[in-house]
Amino acid sequence: MLLSPKKAIIALMAFVYITSPLFLEHITGDHPENRQRLEVINREVEKLIPRSKWIEPRAATTKEISAIHTPKHIELIRSSCEAGAAYLDLDTPISPKSYLSAVKAVGAGCTAVEMLQNGEAEKAFCAVRPPGHHAESDRAMGFCLFNNIAVSAKHAQRLGAKRVAIVDFDVHHGNGTQHSFESDPTILFASFHHWGIYPGTGSADEKGLGEGEGATINYPLAGMTGDAEYLSIMEESLLPKLKSFKPDILLISAGFDTHESDPLGGMGLTDNGFREMTKMLKHFADNHCEGKLVSFLEGGYNLQTLGATVAVHIKELIG
Repeated sequence: MLLSPKKAIIALMAFVYITSPLFLEHITGDHPENRQRLEVINREVEKLIPRSKWIEPRAATTKEISAIHTPKHIELIRSSCEAGAAYLDLDTPISPKSYLSAVKAVGAGCTAVEMLQNGEAEKAFCAVRPPGHHAESDRAMGFCLFNNIAVSAKHAQRLGAKRVAIVDFDVHHGNGTQHSFESDPTILFASFHHWGIYPGTGSADEKGLGEGEGATINYPLAGMTGDAEYLSIMEESLLPKLKSFKPDILLISAGFDTHESDPLGGMGLTDNGFREMTKMLKHFADNHCEGKLVSFLEGGYNLQTLGATVAVHIKELIG
């Protein structure tokens, strides 16, 4: 049984692991984004944090989701899921409980930022399904129904954060997150991604629109890019830009499909690369965001390595 946030705080304030059994009820069959991903992650995390201390998130409200998504899109996802198992597009399967899972996945991020903004916790990892960074305001795509991290960024601002930074190191470009904020100068979006694969967006010259110009940062990378280049770009380019932006909270779209073993990614990051990237981002949050950092599970599809790699990321967040 998972703890409510208030009960868990007593035992674990520096870091909280937020997940729900409902995320296993988003049934996708033999699709790469399946419930086994979360099962292998949970088994590894249990070695670090007892299940009794995991946080059960609340569901997001329709009003909260509407900060990013149109009412028509929200209703389409609800009605489509309730109608039964189907595919919304070639990549995005749903099942009868997928809407409830997606609403709670958004709620996990909202729960996390509430705990951080209220001073109840410092860092969080949201182990959620379905993932979210491809979902656009009126379109589900790329395994994603609602954009978990984008809704959470807006929620953090409602709770007092003036400036929010989002760093996305999934192998695929976070097109939905970029489109949500490309005209917004108060939310910085930075993405590392394998250039030339799905969804085909994220070129270096995509820097934002209007008042938001400069708050979108893309690092399109060649296939098999490894630890050294990721870490060099982060240290020499991204971190100085984050410091100039001065965010109040740091959010991470943590995609583990950039791992060298991932069947979909084609990139060369190792566990040590993830460890060092996480260490850099944690150090930044500790020194510039009062420690406030929330990481969201996005991709990662090798069931033999995924759990251990996520555990590396979480160990660094725990510190």
